[in-house]
Amino acid sequence: YTLSIIAVIYTSRVALAQEDMKNLIAYSSVAHMGFVTIGIFTLTQQGLQGALFQMLSHGIIASALFLCVGVVYDRLHSREIARYGGLVHRMPVYAAMFMVFMLGSVGLPGTSGFVGEFLILVGAFQVNSWVAMLATTGIILGAAYMLYLYRRVIFGKLTKDDLKNMLDLSPREIAVMAPLIVVTLWMGIYPAPFLEVMDASVANLISEHKTAMEAIKAVSLAAR
Repeated sequence: YTLSIIAVIYTSRVALAQEDMKNLIAYSSVAHMGFVTIGIFTLTQQGLQGALFQMLSHGIIASALFLCVGVVYDRLHSREIARYGGLVHRMPVYAAMFMVFMLGSVGLPGTSGFVGEFLILVGAFQVNSWVAMLATTGIILGAAYMLYLYRRVIFGKLTKDDLKNMLDLSPREIAVMAPLIVVTLWMGIYPAPFLEVMDASVANLISEHKTAMEAIKAVSLAAR
């Protein structure tokens, strides 16, 4: 648990200090994988399901966030957060789509990011409440760096001259990002089909682990 908590909190703090959008999202991925390992180490039904769900969810959301960075990089050839600001005035569709993925990364209820993190925390509370409480610090920091990124890039006044000619998403870009929004919201609103697929595998893993631990205990007692 210690390494997982360090991964969550430390990389979240590092993400807060980033001035490059791509680097910030990359560090956020490490933090989210810290949550995944916490869920795995709990060896509970909820924890393992949450870990699997979080891996699937984060794969979708992180891909979408990198696409969002690629969209503005293709137009301005810069990933520096300070180079942007006020894009909502020129790119409202982009701002709306970026917001969905940002909120999914934060773990807003109704998005796929919430389900995985919630299940992981439920599993962690069953095993060690201190681990769960420390992990929630990572959620708070995650909200801080994602909202920080979104506010600086999207909101504010459109003062930079090179941003005043920025074009909104093209039909092709919308066609690429729209399915990711649908999946992000679908997994958050109706996660049951995904969780049901995981049930048997998770139950089998927990059963095998329990059997292995009992065998180790029996061998240890016999050796005394």
